[in-house]
Order: sequence, then structure tokens, then C-alpha cells
Amino acid sequence: MAGNTEDQTFFPTAAVTGSGRPVLLPNEVECQLLSAVDLEFEERSPPGIADLSPALKSGLLILTTHRLLWLPANSLNSSATAIPLSSVVHIFSPKKSIKSMFHSPRIRIQVSMHSRSMVVTLVVRGKGDLDGFLGKLFESWRGKAWEADTCVTGSVSGSSMGSGSSSGRGGIYSSDGTVKMAGLTGILRKEQENWESTDKSLQDAFRDLNALMSKAKEMVMLADKMRQKLLSSSNAQSSEGNDDETGSREEIQDMLLSVGIISPVTKESAGALYHQQLARQLADFVRIPLERAGGMISLIDIYCLFNRARGTELISPEDLQRACSLWEKFDVPVMLRKFDSGVMVIQSKAHSDEEVFARIRTLVTRPDALRTGISASDAAIALGIAPAMAKEHLLSAEIKGLLCRDISPDGFRFYANIFSEFDANSLYLVKDHSIYSAWVQAVSLRAI
Repeated sequence: MAGNTEDQTFFPTAAVTGSGRPVLLPNEVECQLLSAVDLEFEERSPPGIADLSPALKSGLLILTTHRLLWLPANSLNSSATAIPLSSVVHIFSPKKSIKSMFHSPRIRIQVSMHSRSMVVTLVVRGKGDLDGFLGKLFESWRGKAWEADTCVTGSVSGSSMGSGSSSGRGGIYSSDGTVKMAGLTGILRKEQENWESTDKSLQDAFRDLNALMSKAKEMVMLADKMRQKLLSSSNAQSSEGNDDETGSREEIQDMLLSVGIISPVTKESAGALYHQQLARQLADFVRIPLERAGGMISLIDIYCLFNRARGTELISPEDLQRACSLWEKFDVPVMLRKFDSGVMVIQSKAHSDEEVFARIRTLVTRPDALRTGISASDAAIALGIAPAMAKEHLLSAEIKGLLCRDISPDGFRFYANIFSEFDANSLYLVKDHSIYSAWVQAVSLRAI
């Protein structure tokens, strides 16, 4: 019957980003990837539940600390199938026999969901480290990272309930017999304890490299919490703070925003799919920097921002360029562009050069610009971009015929192109319109 709650797939679905990367849960980290994996079921689906067997063929299998995620080959604008590791009852050890030598490697797991048990077979038809994947699967399943999240949530709710009940009892003594710190003194003491805890976490994290790597996830979560607090405080105090305070607050927010990626794609986890998954993760990462840069940002800037966000999992310039070149094969909203001068940039597909040219045309038709021209620095200030990017836009406008260039010891100066307004049959005809007329007036004022 339509609308029946049982008329759904057996396993839950997982959201996918615009570039085809899975949306991870809080504290969830990727561990291993396998390509060309089929999901087969040793029994038919229950009545009223769609049969999954024909659909789950030759997809990408991602193992995380919380789930097994299966993404179809064309994962863009679609959802993934998730098998929570908490629902896995048993992982069968692979049996080696003569028959298994002539078949694709298989991993069998027993899943219990919706009061029903089912055996799922992972058929690996592509190339990959099957033994390493199986070892990571056992490690993640026995680690039970999802239970740690549940304990943290439970402790937070329990502490809130405890604080509520203690406040309801009233009095100046707490349950352990100590005197409560109420009023302003209590608030200051609580803030001091929070800062001491934060300072201790930072000291432990930066003691050595091993401690930093082990506490990287905690530091990212702490930075995100601080950023959210700054955002809320800036909205509440926007009318009271001055410009200097607002600028410093925004600078701190920018630094905290790029502190880190909780689960960066690595060669160890992705294997042969490293550059493909890196390209998808990079496409998701550049969305915010592109919005702030006006739709275009240099490849060097992205290299610095992306490596800073990845923490200790740095990538080489060759890996970055190769990942960007793979965007042509994926339906992502960004692209790699190379100017005639050789400068490479990352550009949003929604970016329009005509809009930039219109702003440049408005800039060069100002009276002072008609007299002295503009430099790349002038265009950078007006467009809000880097001088190197502004120079590339000016050179593109020159190729299009909108500007003329003058080379002097002081550098390049760009002027509005008025040669296109001359008519060979009436060279001496005085015009009282268009850019030529504005140029004559600007030069006449300078002469006076």
C-alpha cells in the first residue's frame, strides 16, 4: 500500500555532497576504500521492502569508524546506502579454497536490523588491499566508536539534568558538602575552569607530534565550538562593538574556520582511488573560499589553505594539480582554468567574465582613470582580489579589445580603448558622446 512505513529499503540512506563525497556523522572518520564492490544478500528482502540486490552493483565501498557506506558509480545527486557497524552481529572469516581462487574475493557479514537478521556479502571485483580492508573492518567494529559518542551525549544530558535538579533544591551547599559559588563569583569561577581545561588540552596537543595527531580531531571540534561562540557573540554585539573589534573577530573566525578537516583523504585509506576522492573532497572544500574571493582564486592560495586544513596529512603540488584536472570527469560546480600567461586558477562555473569586464570598463571610464589609466593594484582594490589575479583579468580585457596597455618603467598601465570608436571616413568629426567624449573632457580639465 502506498505510504506504508514498511515500503522502504532495508538499510538507511546516507547523504552525499555535491561532488559525490559522503556526508560524515559527527566524530566519524574514513578508514579504507574499495572500488567496484557489489552488495549481495543471501536471502530475499522482507515483504513490502524493496529488493536491493539488482541496484547495488559495482559501487564504491567506504569504511568509516561508524558505518559501511556504499556509493553508486554515478554518486552525484544521489544518496548512499549505509550499514551501521553497530548493527553488525558477526564478521565471517574468509575461507580459502580452490574454488575461491577463481572467484572475486568476498567478505560476509551478518547484520541485524528492524528485528530481522540478514547475511550481506561484499563482492570485491576491483583492485584493492582486501586484507588491509578486512583488518580495518575488524578494528572499527571492535573499536565501537559510536558508543563513545553515545556516552558523551549521555554524560552531557546527565550533567544538565543534575544541574537542573541541584538548582531546584536550592541552598548554599552542594551534594558533596562544599559551598556553592553563586552569583558573579560563580560565573567567573566557571569561566576560569573552562579556560584552564581548554589551556590544558592545547598544551597536551602541542607537546609533541604524536600527541598532536591523536588530539587533532578534538582540536578541530574545539575550534569549531569557539567559532560558533564568536559568531553568536558577534551577532549579539554587532551594534555595540567598534570596527577594530569587528575586524579582529572576523580574522579569528577565518583562522578557526580553516583549522582542519576531520577526515582528510589519504593514500593509505583511498589507495588507487586517492586522486579521485581527493578531487571530490577538494571540490567541497573550495566552495567557501571561492565565495569569499568572488568566484575565482589562484591555485597557489588553495594549495596553502587546503594543506593548512589537512593538518599533518599534507599533499604535494602535483597531487593538487592532478586532482583539479579530474574535475572535468565529475559533475562538480568548480573547474581548473589556465590563462594565456600560464597562471592557473580555480574558478566557479557560475563565475562570469562578462561581469568582471563590465566592472573593469566602469573603472577605466572614470575621469582620473581616463587621464592616467589604471594599474593591476588599482583593479585589485576595486575588484577585491589579489593583484596577480587582477592583472590576468586586465590582460584578458585587453585581448577582448576593451583596454589598451602602456608599458613604462613604472609597470603596466591600462587605458580605455577608444580606437574602436574612430571612423576612418570621419577622423576629424567631433563626437559629443561615448567614451571618446568623456576622454576629451577629462584631458581638457587636466590641461586647465
